Amino acid sequence: MRALLLLALAVLTQAPTYSPIQDGEAHGDPPYLLEDGWEPLLDGSSLAGWRACDAKAANDWQAVRAIRYEPTLGPTRLAGRGSGGGVILNGPTGKTANLCTTRAFGDIEIYAEFMLARGSNSGVYLQGLYEMQILDTWGKTDPLTSGDLGGIYHQWIDNRGVGGSAPRVQAARRPGEWQSYQAWFRAPRFDAAGKKVEPARFVRVLLNGQLVQQDVDVAGPTRAALDLPEGPTHPLMLQGDHGPIAFRNMYVRPLRPIVIR
Repeated sequence: MRALLLLALAVLTQAPTYSPIQDGEAHGDPPYLLEDGWEPLLDGSSLAGWRACDAKAANDWQAVRAIRYEPTLGPTRLAGRGSGGGVILNGPTGKTANLCTTRAFGDIEIYAEFMLARGSNSGVYLQGLYEMQILDTWGKTDPLTSGDLGGIYHQWIDNRGVGGSAPRVQAARRPGEWQSYQAWFRAPRFDAAGKKVEPARFVRVLLNGQLVQQDVDVAGPTRAALDLPEGPTHPLMLQGDHGPIAFRNMYVRPLRPIVIR
């Protein structure tokens, strides 16, 4: 009897474990709160782990505690409040250097929250090469394109856009509201001689919990990517020169299979 009581106590007091099965859907709270294996890209107080992609460019990104948005008095601006917090903002003018991680990544899952001012434009570049577009497209009723929020941006070849993938649905929120991307990304594949044999692929992308991309191959780097050859691993990049943008709660983990139940 004593052994059974001790076993029951151990079960009740052990740390909870979460199902390894993921179905590629949103489940209420952000995945880093619900599932194991996520690690933060922001340390909660500084820009540690990040650098200007161009070492010669002025870097005005700052870590702040909160973002204030004024929809009437200043709809095209975001203002940081406090310092040393877990939110990063691309400076007082919204036009500064692109920001890169100091680490390189290959196959990953990524979750990131962002806030736009009205008319702002940014992007999250997986491996610094393949862009998940960020653009203020709140209220747009025209057909969606690869340049809209939720799109995988097009390549730029011979002075024209080539390829890209429009989002499946209009899932944008208002400027000044926090939004989220969750993506499952597979890096390109190379043979023993270094020749690319499979393109990069966005296995699945959720915007604000809604499916916007699935099984999208990317033939090559999209417009305004880092000047890097495609490879198994590269840094992540945040675009910082197209208007005010803030990020928070950025997490990654190694890519795992999506299991449809």
